[in-house]
Amino acid sequence: MDTATASRLLEALLPIVRAAGALVMDIYRSDFAVRGKDDASPVTEADERAEAHIVPALETLLPGVPVVAEEAVAAGRLPALGRRFWLVDPLDGTKEFIGRNGEFTVNIALVEDGEPVLGTVFAPALERLFLGAGGVGAFVEQDGRRRPIRCRTVPPAGLTVVASRSHGDAAALDAFLDGRKVAALTNAGSSLKLCLVAAGEADLYPRLGRTMEWDIAAGHAVLAAAGGRVQTLAGAPLRYGKPGLDNPHFVASGLD
Repeated sequence: MDTATASRLLEALLPIVRAAGALVMDIYRSDFAVRGKDDASPVTEADERAEAHIVPALETLLPGVPVVAEEAVAAGRLPALGRRFWLVDPLDGTKEFIGRNGEFTVNIALVEDGEPVLGTVFAPALERLFLGAGGVGAFVEQDGRRRPIRCRTVPPAGLTVVASRSHGDAAALDAFLDGRKVAALTNAGSSLKLCLVAAGEADLYPRLGRTMEWDIAAGHAVLAAAGGRVQTLAGAPLRYGKPGLDNPHFVASGLD
């Protein structure tokens, strides 16, 4: 995809993700109900309303490009995937949403040939929107202004490591970090962890637990546009469109 097209599509995503975020916040401020899906994970009306807005908007934006959306897949609706498709998580961090800590996001990514080429991650409760595309760069919008973001070089004091607030194995994380110079270990919810690395607010995000492709594709796109990478524990680039759409354990990192 050329830079002009990527930039145009990225800008076109912003009103879509912001409108979905507004729908999510309407439910967040209400006395919402929580139900369990077949895999026992929680779902709320916010997930469903946001997805119902996003999917037709993306189908209009790029007619014929499949949209893989979390709640549709949970209901058994998985389109045939080509070399290009959308990945949508209408509410990433449902546990954070239920816990009302604000660390939940609306995620949209476009995948081409197994790579997330552009994406947006919107944290509506925090009023923080991350966006990025290959050749365009990565940015954050906050307090009414947009600024570029970039991964940082690890400071002499050591790594700032960001980990999952709701998931994870503490013993596995300790073993993974053994021998590394760690200055700080912090927690964050949802795909914000990838964006914190992209913004130079953290250096490393090891995910030693299960995730689905829609959980991380948008954050991966932002991180890649900011100069970072997401790799399997074996050091291979993380790819998308895998059978089952689940991810192996991975490590997201900025600049060495």
